[in-house]
Amino acid sequence: MREVRTAVVGHVEWVEFARVPRWPEAGEIIHATDVWSEPAGGGAVVARQLALLAGRCELFTAFGKDEAGRSAVRRLAELGMDIHVQHPWISMTRRAWTHLDDRGERTITVLGDKLLPYGPLPLEGYDLVYFVSGDVEALRSARHARFLAATLREQDTLRAADVPIDLLVGSANDPAEHYDGSLDTRTVVLTDGPNGGTANGEPFEAVAPPGPVVDTYGAGDSFGAALAFALARGDDLTHGLELAARAGAAVLTGRGPYTSQLTFQR
Repeated sequence: MREVRTAVVGHVEWVEFARVPRWPEAGEIIHATDVWSEPAGGGAVVARQLALLAGRCELFTAFGKDEAGRSAVRRLAELGMDIHVQHPWISMTRRAWTHLDDRGERTITVLGDKLLPYGPLPLEGYDLVYFVSGDVEALRSARHARFLAATLREQDTLRAADVPIDLLVGSANDPAEHYDGSLDTRTVVLTDGPNGGTANGEPFEAVAPPGPVVDTYGAGDSFGAALAFALARGDDLTHGLELAARAGAAVLTGRGPYTSQLTFQR
């Protein structure tokens, strides 16, 4: 099995998680049963999943020059990622507050502007680059990789960069990720939670979680990362979707996005 050299271009937030019985109604006070903090967001979750599958992943991201940024870098390094940090003029790292209810569903409030990595970036020679967020030049740099995956969350940037994309991943249930077919991409995958999703318009099935659902945060990003890894190493789409479905389902059974991500699979 050949090694796959991977990198992610994307944002990270410092996230406060709180487990609550349900989303509070207007004016209501509820008590959290569990509270913790992690660096998360799409860039971090995708990079950690790729690091587990490929053995290594480099993350090109941006942080403010504050304690949240410094704490995030330390924690991401502990999780096995190689971090390349830019410090834009904005001094504050973006934060987020996430409520997790008894069904494991997450509701997110973001605080501050998304800090985007900017290009050009040294991304020649990579087998896979996953573009989560960044400026147009960062995306054009990512296209130097043999295989380029991207998320539908950043469609304006994808159109402005005007580069071919090997894999485009989005959610069929998120209005912000509605796709009109206008991008130059080989494979488009839209996920639909427990209903599976579609790949180039053809349905695929979800995989049952290997345990009780605890937390949905990070499941979609882990799915996308695993699918990109599989296709970049040469798997066909059917086998790639099977691996990706297992990766997404595994995350559902753990606390936060990292505790139950899928490890290397042949």
